[in-house]
Amino acid sequence: MDAAFTAEQDEIRRTLREILGKRCGPDEVKAAVRTAAGHDRELWQQLARQLGLPGIAVAEEYGGVGCSPADLVLACEETGRALLPSPLLATAALCVPLITALGGDAQRSALLPPLATGGLTAALAVSGPALATALALTGEDPSGQWSGGGRAGGVQARAVTADAAGHAGGWRLYGEAAQVLDGHSAGLLLVAAHTGGFARSRTLLFLVREDAPGLVRSRQAVLDETRPQARIELRDVPAELLGDEGADVLGALAATGRTAAAVLAAEAVGAAGQALDRTVEYVRQREQFGRAIGSFQAVKHRLADLYVRVQAARSAVYYAAWDPDQGGLALAQALETLRVTAGEAIQLHGGIGFTWEHDAHLYFKRAAADELLFGPVHRLRAHAADRAGLFADPATAPVEASAASPATSPPAPTPASTSPRTSPPPPPPAQEKVAV
Repeated sequence: MDAAFTAEQDEIRRTLREILGKRCGPDEVKAAVRTAAGHDRELWQQLARQLGLPGIAVAEEYGGVGCSPADLVLACEETGRALLPSPLLATAALCVPLITALGGDAQRSALLPPLATGGLTAALAVSGPALATALALTGEDPSGQWSGGGRAGGVQARAVTADAAGHAGGWRLYGEAAQVLDGHSAGLLLVAAHTGGFARSRTLLFLVREDAPGLVRSRQAVLDETRPQARIELRDVPAELLGDEGADVLGALAATGRTAAAVLAAEAVGAAGQALDRTVEYVRQREQFGRAIGSFQAVKHRLADLYVRVQAARSAVYYAAWDPDQGGLALAQALETLRVTAGEAIQLHGGIGFTWEHDAHLYFKRAAADELLFGPVHRLRAHAADRAGLFADPATAPVEASAASPATSPPAPTPASTSPRTSPPPPPPAQEKVAV
């Protein structure tokens, strides 16, 4: 493993930090999240033109940059530093991998180029507060019950055939999904729906355009405005099946979740690092009792502990960028680090830090909202431990035949040894210990 960044990766990070430093300060963030789109459309297009940010992990044949998901992870550390409100997570980290993995040739050719250039944004809609479960971050549900399970609630899909009146066939969706990231402004929705009833129960993904009849979208009031969410209502909405009915949707969602976990962890580490930097700058300037409060030993110790936390989480994120299977653990460590760092930042800013309008609360809100959406931390760690088998019962583990010791294994029965009149064979002589 080569842990050093390439020249291209360093250039992407440098350019992205320079652009966001000029266009994405705390005041600009607060102004952008209050627009109808929830983000600065002009800045989004600039990032798409100059850096190809939406298509950084899209193959060149579809108009993307052709980099690896690791490059997207490294870039998202910079967007996390600025708390950039954008459809990058929903489009590039969630929807693009699913379309690439499940879509047919025609669907990939039609959808990936506009997604890579930023002309089209997408959002993943799953029913209820089940995004972490759907992405297999906090647990696995092989039956796909989170998508409705054939019962009331969730999103249900049914196949219809063309009739004599000229009504087209295809698929129709009915139901609702809440907490859809950037669902109010996305031009394309990937909707996870349950179909087949109880007999052939399965979860499939469907493509729904923003102008589809029967689609109702409403933006929700959320704690972290930099991650806008929407409620999606589908009232007999026509939809297009992504891929075919035999696609491994749950497997694709789990694979997407591993990469998305690394992206989210990178954003959290970037936000934690920036919160720490702003706090260090403040304690150097703020004076109390005739000296800077950063000169007090207690404050130094608290900042040193935060620095160690941030650096450890950053190391975990970089490892997850190389090995996405470690994304869940990296996300748990990064979310915990951001929560602790943001809380300490508010404390060390003193009375002004407790005002709701202070910039420190932007990081605190991001920490709380991300843990609600993709956590909590203890469930992320528990699922990672289950996957690794750390707490498996040794009694239920299969015993390898080669692991048994010849001295403790009973000898194979022979016709002579099975006779009641035949004495058992004598034990083998003990081996003599020789000093070496």
